[in-house]
Amino acid sequence: MTARRIGVLTSGGDASGMNATLRAIVRTALDRGLDVYGISEGFRGLIDGGDRIRPLGWNDVGGIIQRGGTIIGSARSDRFRQPAGRSKAARNLVMCGIDTLIIIGGDGSLTGAELFRQEWPDLLADLVGRGEVDAELAARHPRLTIVGLVGSIDNDAFGTDMTIGADTALHRITEAIDAISSTASSHRRTFIVEVMGRQCGYLPLMGAIATGADAVLIPECPPAGDDWEAQLVAGLKAGRDAGRRDAIVVLAEGATDAGGAPITSARLRVLLEEGLGESVRVTVLGHVQRGGAPSAFDRNLGTLMGHAAVGTVLDPGASEESQVIGIRGNRVVRIPLTECVAHTQEINDLLTSRQYSRALEMRGSSFNDAFRTLHTLLRALPHPPQPGQPRVRLGILHAGAPAPGMNTAVRAAVRLTLDQGHLVYGIRRGFPGLAQDDLQEMDWMSVNGWAPTGGAELGTDRQEPSGPDFYAIARTIEKRGIEGLLIIGGWEAYAGAHRLFEERKNFPAFNIPLVCLPATIDNNLPGTELSIGADTALNNIVGVVDKIKQSAVAERRCFVVEVMGRRCGYLALMSGMATGAERVYLHEEGVTLRSLVDDLQMLVHGFQHGKRLGLMIRNEEANAIYNTAFMCALFEEEGGGLFDVRQSILGHLQQGGDPSPFDRIQATRLARLSVERLIDQAERHHTGAEFIGFVAGNVEFHSFEDYSRMVDGANRRPRQQWWLDLRRINDALAQPAPGMRRAS
Repeated sequence: MTARRIGVLTSGGDASGMNATLRAIVRTALDRGLDVYGISEGFRGLIDGGDRIRPLGWNDVGGIIQRGGTIIGSARSDRFRQPAGRSKAARNLVMCGIDTLIIIGGDGSLTGAELFRQEWPDLLADLVGRGEVDAELAARHPRLTIVGLVGSIDNDAFGTDMTIGADTALHRITEAIDAISSTASSHRRTFIVEVMGRQCGYLPLMGAIATGADAVLIPECPPAGDDWEAQLVAGLKAGRDAGRRDAIVVLAEGATDAGGAPITSARLRVLLEEGLGESVRVTVLGHVQRGGAPSAFDRNLGTLMGHAAVGTVLDPGASEESQVIGIRGNRVVRIPLTECVAHTQEINDLLTSRQYSRALEMRGSSFNDAFRTLHTLLRALPHPPQPGQPRVRLGILHAGAPAPGMNTAVRAAVRLTLDQGHLVYGIRRGFPGLAQDDLQEMDWMSVNGWAPTGGAELGTDRQEPSGPDFYAIARTIEKRGIEGLLIIGGWEAYAGAHRLFEERKNFPAFNIPLVCLPATIDNNLPGTELSIGADTALNNIVGVVDKIKQSAVAERRCFVVEVMGRRCGYLALMSGMATGAERVYLHEEGVTLRSLVDDLQMLVHGFQHGKRLGLMIRNEEANAIYNTAFMCALFEEEGGGLFDVRQSILGHLQQGGDPSPFDRIQATRLARLSVERLIDQAERHHTGAEFIGFVAGNVEFHSFEDYSRMVDGANRRPRQQWWLDLRRINDALAQPAPGMRRAS
């Protein structure tokens, strides 16, 4: 029996992560007994047929996960919009025995595909009637199945938290603005940075939050009032007066004023030069936002979506209604294609008809919350306290190892608290600093420039409070009148907060609200699926491993890469998935000599048959005996001279560098919700002790009463770890091609 055949194409503008998606589709399909045909140049290739529709094998998609763009090419096709073009496309597909299409593209591509699906029976009937297709062949393919995956840097699709390519585009934007900010600050200069976002403000909005920009203009919310130009200039002047040396204005390419007139970078430059009386520079990022190696997030997003797309194809009900694969709360979901396209188009129509408030509402709560938060962060100075307003005193400290995004969280927490008229103390050096009364009152400009910086400006310490520390901490809290604590950090932060919670019976001063915000690269904390800093560490690992792979291929080498995480394997598994590692070793699963011997035999078999690269990723505490050095020695000794073996222990570079856009945005979001919680509890004289986190896409608070039952204290990780379910997907895609697998 002939295997079912599916076609895959990329259409419209390219997006980083498409290749990772293609790799997952091809390998998952082949592993499940399907044949895969790659269609070059999108719908144009579908119409042209011939060698533009060709089989794809396992190794055809090897070594592409780290490449930007799409190896099968993408294009827009006016011919596909015409019935004659769709007729040719149908003929080419049925002649190849293909009646299933997986399409990676934007809403325009998906709309065209759905029309194609609906017309399919009539198109085949017409082709049979004209004698271009055999009736028996047409009868074997009565329906066309469509599965869509949204590849778009704009992140403008309904029903999915992120689209393929959006995170990478944000990386390009933040990298550019960070670089521009340094020169702008050196010269006390204003820059306009124009980013993509014709009908969606996601990139400029999130880019502004991530970089600490001074103003942003997006399509969903044109500047209000006839005097908006004067207000913009006044706001920038106030920032300079407050001490800012630079001014960054982020402009969406599709921004308009309230009357619908485009706000171009040229128009804005003239306005600011006249209003500020200084030279203004313009940087149009353009297509640089599309390019470059995909981020770790986009690689893994594409992998999960591509894997799920094949599963959807195999669903018996798949042909009844076209589906789009999306992601919500770290979980893959299916959305009816017509619903996805209709809602996306509705927002575009609302913008065209200038119904901006409704369009903004339809972007969703996260988008709107980010927009409101940004408006506070953009202020030159906070709103003054109301006359007679009770002023809550909050303390902020770090505990545990430094994590990228800590400074971002502190900046947001300080400014959002001050803007509500309350007071904030920054506590230096964690719990020891709190015990020693090492505090400073924070003002608006004390956190200026902190949004994009790594490390921990307040300092941090791994020491947990114990014994006499409790008395000293209680004295500081009473002396300073602290009415709420925000503790930002990792395992030691949570353990220390839990100790304070347990000591409330002995120290009444601890009966104040406290919130722990998760910040650790290890991603090993209870009550959250993602911690601040883990995404940055993952990107650091992926960047290094990409370079290691280039070296390994040139020399016929196997690399064993050791990554951090202690006894939590999150970084190991997710970096393995993002880099195409053949094996990932986790403490959660253990390592045995038998498994190492099996892996060695797999390596030998592969290199004997033309393999040029071996990549193993090992969690640093996967096994105390079978450590990285042991594994390298074993593989080298028993490899028979077929390949060299090298180890790479990445160490603390995983903790360093500026935080990723994801970590900056989520740190800001969690900080806002945390200070709102603390202020509310303090004003109502409540004494909740909680930790905040992301659970299935939602932000939740958990009581420290539940802390002990939620953690595996011996191994310093949560009892429940959602990402372990992804192991099977990684293993399926990383194995050798079906014909190259070693017989058991």
